[in-house]
Amino acid sequence: MTYFGSCLCGAVKYQVNKFEKDMAHCHCSMCRKFHGAAFATFGEVSEHNFKWISGDDLLNSYKAPNGTVRKFCSHCGSSLVFESAASRNAKLIEIAIATLDESQGLEPDAHIFVESKVPWLSLNDSLPKYINHRNSQQTNFKEIP
Repeated sequence: MTYFGSCLCGAVKYQVNKFEKDMAHCHCSMCRKFHGAAFATFGEVSEHNFKWISGDDLLNSYKAPNGTVRKFCSHCGSSLVFESAASRNAKLIEIAIATLDESQGLEPDAHIFVESKVPWLSLNDSLPKYINHRNSQQTNFKEIP
């Protein structure tokens, strides 16, 4: 299935031909601040399965002190892409899933950086919950509603 997405104003548009298996809700403080939300959901896409359709010249980037890069529309500010050193080395792009026009068939498979989650959000689903990255210790994090 081919997926299409865009920023809020529609100036930046992209196409994804296939998502990789990893798709997670990230609760780190940088994702929360960048998205202005309790968490951000990113899906991995191989570079050869991703294409900017329009507006890629309107993208701005923010490079955080830890070396991660976040790309966003310079017109409306929509956050679109996250890149870490690991994803760049693996030739992967991490797409903000909420910017897709349709996300049928896509389901996150984990929560990451749960030690940084906001206290007012309960995580009561059955997805694995990792203290930090996926390769970090999995937690038995269980909340009582």
